[in-house]
Amino acid sequence: MKQIAVIGIGGVGGFVGAKLAALGERDSKYQVSFIARGAQLEAIRGEGIRLDAEEGKIVGRPSLATERIADLPLLDYCFICVKGQSLNEVLNQLKGKINDSTVIIPLLNGADIYERVRSVITEGYVHPAGIYISSFVQAPGHVVQIGPVSSIFLGKEPGQTRDDRSVLPILEAAGIKYMWKDDPFVEIWNKYIFIAPFGLVTAREGKTLGEVFQSPEDLAETKAVMAEVVALAKAKGICLPETIIDDTLTKAAKFPPTTRTSFQRDMELRERPDERDLFGGTILRLGKQLGIPTPHAEKLYQAILRKKPL
Repeated sequence: MKQIAVIGIGGVGGFVGAKLAALGERDSKYQVSFIARGAQLEAIRGEGIRLDAEEGKIVGRPSLATERIADLPLLDYCFICVKGQSLNEVLNQLKGKINDSTVIIPLLNGADIYERVRSVITEGYVHPAGIYISSFVQAPGHVVQIGPVSSIFLGKEPGQTRDDRSVLPILEAAGIKYMWKDDPFVEIWNKYIFIAPFGLVTAREGKTLGEVFQSPEDLAETKAVMAEVVALAKAKGICLPETIIDDTLTKAAKFPPTTRTSFQRDMELRERPDERDLFGGTILRLGKQLGIPTPHAEKLYQAILRKKPL
């Protein structure tokens, strides 16, 4: 039996978790556990996790739903889907549930997530990975995914002698789309160029993606932050295509115009922690480390601090 855990059942974890839990119900060789909390946990324990996706509706019922990582068995596969501000706490709690054969798939936003995982977790196999998706919690126990894009990307862990692709058949069996990347760090930065600038602008302005595209000033500011992120990537030796900014804007335009970024949704809830450090903070820190000016990201970050003080 393969022990699979999904840590954090929000928009991303709910999408991945629902499909994996449904697979576990169909095939007894997979046992799927969820780490959730609050009303979300109670709803999952009662009725499972309901997913309304572009490709159809399903309900997934995990073998175990708990708020305590200590309750988990020793894991074969671990999908980490928490917010960035919770990552270190989760990693420290996971240490006792991981051994050298455990495969870890972190699906957080951010340019340095793999490095952050490896700074805490020394065992197992960690895929540099991410996910392209627009999904959110509609209500406790109910996750909605919108738009045509819902795909995990992942690749080989650097420095490892083994090329572990054992999670790929599981993704296929669960109906989770994926892209295997020879250099996953290029894709991680490709995504970061998308999510960080749009996240910062939409969080400050409270606008949807469509509204940002309709505003020449907001769109120009988004492009300026993209250029700063591209400069950081090049300074780190990441080989991005010359057309990356235009390609990113084309990709963003394919999302429904009513799409709100996850950072924007978190900003609208005053009591909820958000990922400002993952987006703005990372850009500012890397800029200082690499000697790259990031004035547009700095301006947005300071505006967000004023809008929602820590």
